[in-house]
Amino acid sequence: MIQDAVPLDDRGLDWIRGGGEAEIVLSSRVRVARNLQGFPFPGRAGAEERADVVERMRAAADHAESLDGGSFWVVDSLDPVDREILVERHLISRDLLATRRGPSSSALVLAPDSSCGVMVNEEDHLRLQALVGGLALEAAWRQVDRLDEEIGALLPLAFHHQFGFLTACPTNVGTGLRASVLIHIPGLVLTKEISKVLEGISQVGLTYRGLYGEGSEVVGNFFQVSNQTTLGKTEEDLIDHLGRVTGKVIDYERSARSVLLAEAPSVLEDKVWRAYGILRAARSLGLEEMMNLLSGVRLGVSLKLLNSPRVETLNEILVCGQLAHLERAAGARLTEQEADVCRATYVRDKLAKDERDAGQAPADGTSDETVVDGPPSGG
Repeated sequence: MIQDAVPLDDRGLDWIRGGGEAEIVLSSRVRVARNLQGFPFPGRAGAEERADVVERMRAAADHAESLDGGSFWVVDSLDPVDREILVERHLISRDLLATRRGPSSSALVLAPDSSCGVMVNEEDHLRLQALVGGLALEAAWRQVDRLDEEIGALLPLAFHHQFGFLTACPTNVGTGLRASVLIHIPGLVLTKEISKVLEGISQVGLTYRGLYGEGSEVVGNFFQVSNQTTLGKTEEDLIDHLGRVTGKVIDYERSARSVLLAEAPSVLEDKVWRAYGILRAARSLGLEEMMNLLSGVRLGVSLKLLNSPRVETLNEILVCGQLAHLERAAGARLTEQEADVCRATYVRDKLAKDERDAGQAPADGTSDETVVDGPPSGG
């Protein structure tokens, strides 16, 4: 059975522990778009029709084995901070927040381990998705495929024998599948090879975006690479193609890092240690500045120039150093200046804790505040 409106706590953060190729690939995501027969697409549906879709998905979730013991939230029932936390954890999109119409117009369902779930009434009625750490596209696809079969047996999905699954956006028609990897490729940026690689990605039917997908800017050398089309290929073909191209990008990135180590070691070490020093000592950190500095530290850790922090800690900071997580920890809304101060304190404490765990003497500038051991809990 599904639980309603439980506290968010650390749900949706399992991926931060990493996985295969974790030093370069932060996470893998697979989602499929599905719609219910007999209902207009969410963008053209009225409040009652959208609420009906939410109720049907809620009833189906109780009988879907993959979701047994999971959680269900009507998005409008959450306070604004919790809604933003879901966006920051990549569990819902900003489009879902923007398209809300009425008190029960959109929802989120998560499996017990939070790696798999369903967005209800975004661009399509249902967005089934899985988010896992590292390069693990096939594992993510297996979760989504299983959930898709379970939901398809419980709800009538819109399908055309010639075109496949019908979706609100024509580019999603067919499989309705969008697979993506979030990769960190500072070596290619620093060696100025990034333009060639991104051009090559575009020429083989893939596209790239920023940390939060379509419409978001690239910050901190984090790129989200995904398939561009869904029609005319099987789901397995799309997953395999993205995986193979990602493997080549990983090889290019490793080669770029080797060039940097061989040809400009002092410049590289200065960049890494300067980034770590600022993060360990800063009393005010903007979000974009933090992202860029984390990129330098992450590079240093992967090249063994730094003994700490752990990749898991860097992933956690990447998520929990964002505004809504800071506000939940503070128990209050924050101005930009207040958020920058809280962010700096949070980062200093997380890095100091990792130093202690690694048996290192804490660097100068360690704050006296209580160390934040994990993500703030939601109400």
